[in-house]
Amino acid sequence: MTDFLIEQALPGGEADALLDAAFGPERRLKASYRLREGAEVADGLSFVARETGSGRLAGVVSFWPLRISGDGRQALLLGPLAVHPDFQRNGLGGRLLRHGVEAAREKGHRLVFLVGDAPYYGRFGFLQVPEGRVLMPGPYDPRRLLYLELVPGAFDGAGGLLLPEHRWRA
Repeated sequence: MTDFLIEQALPGGEADALLDAAFGPERRLKASYRLREGAEVADGLSFVARETGSGRLAGVVSFWPLRISGDGRQALLLGPLAVHPDFQRNGLGGRLLRHGVEAAREKGHRLVFLVGDAPYYGRFGFLQVPEGRVLMPGPYDPRRLLYLELVPGAFDGAGGLLLPEHRWRA
């Protein structure tokens, strides 16, 4: 069984080839990428998994700062979460996800959003956003917009458009 070391990601484009292998280059057309354009990853919340021994990049996860337009509430956007096809189906994605969520919680973040498959992310506590309550810019399937409260009640009363932190105007 392959073992992995999860560590802080270094700045740069190291993960691009892995993301292309996992999702294809058309990944950049997705609405979640619009929320990340021109943004910086949340401080200390970008991680990579490396195969122990070889140091080969096996997976990545990052979190990005958001605001919800209704009340300016802060949140994070999780993504991308990706595992290189050579290392899929061994639980690495779940390990990266749990590691990142715990790091976000330790840094005092309260709420995380993502666009993904509810059956997969539901295993980690993510719930579907009630339709029309929180929206994303650009085309997306609202059934795939999910949230996770890192602090109980963090989603209570939330509503509006998700915006990148750098585009938020109070």
